[in-house]
Amino acid sequence: QVQLVESGGGVVQAGGSLRLSCAASEMVFSNYNMAWFRQAPGKEREFVAAISWTAGRTYYGDSVKGRFTISRDNAKNTVYLQMNSLKPEDTAIYYCAAGSRSIILRVTTGAYNYWGQGTQVTVSS
Repeated sequence: QVQLVESGGGVVQAGGSLRLSCAASEMVFSNYNMAWFRQAPGKEREFVAAISWTAGRTYYGDSVKGRFTISRDNAKNTVYLQMNSLKPEDTAIYYCAAGSRSIILRVTTGAYNYWGQGTQVTVSS
C-alpha cells in the first residue's frame, strides 16, 4: 500500500524558514509527479507547488512563488518543500501528494491519487 509521510512542520516566526519532507514507500517514486498542497482552517485545500517525475519541471502557486522551492530526490523516494520568508498566512496543514506522471503539472486535488496525512506549519507574527 502506497504511503506518503510528511515531516518537518512546526512553529516559526514570520520571516523564518522551514523545510518539509515527504517520504514515499510502496510505489515506483520516479513514475509520479509530486505536489504539495495546504489547507488552512475553514478554507479549501490550496495548491502550493508541483514537480515532474524527472524533476525537470516545477510549478508554483502565485502566493508562494519566489519564496518556496520544491525539489525531489528519486534515489531517496523523497520530495521536499523549502519555505523561506514565511508569512502568517502560510499557516496551514501541508500535504504531499502523488499523481500519475504527465507533461502538464496539475494543480487540482483530483489529479493526485495518493496523499500523506499532513504536517502542521504555524507562522507567528
